[in-house]
Amino acid sequence: MTTKNRPVYLDLKQFRFPIAAIMSVGHRASGVLMILAIPFLAYMLDLSLSGVEGFAQATAILDSLFIQLVLFVVLWAMLHHLLAGIRYLLIDFHLGVEKEVATKSAQAVTVAAPVLAILIGLVL
Repeated sequence: MTTKNRPVYLDLKQFRFPIAAIMSVGHRASGVLMILAIPFLAYMLDLSLSGVEGFAQATAILDSLFIQLVLFVVLWAMLHHLLAGIRYLLIDFHLGVEKEVATKSAQAVTVAAPVLAILIGLVL
């Protein structure tokens, strides 16, 4: 009798994750994105405060379409992290723990963060 102790290949695309799990991964990803954005944002702040020439240079950098897209993603990350954090804080106080409420709040965070980012982006 032989036993096979080989690793099993798991295709993650075959699993259907609940919205709360997807939102939780988004919360972690948004936290990582915010941390990664700190050096660039600090550099831009330093550059813009260095004088008139630095401010003009920072403005020129921020006018780039690619940088604006990056800043939009950072804005989404900040809003998602904020809204998900409020959701988790309420869950810590045992509010919204029921399955239906937790699903609806996860859906609300997942939809509200990009919508708010778009609205804020249009205003700015």
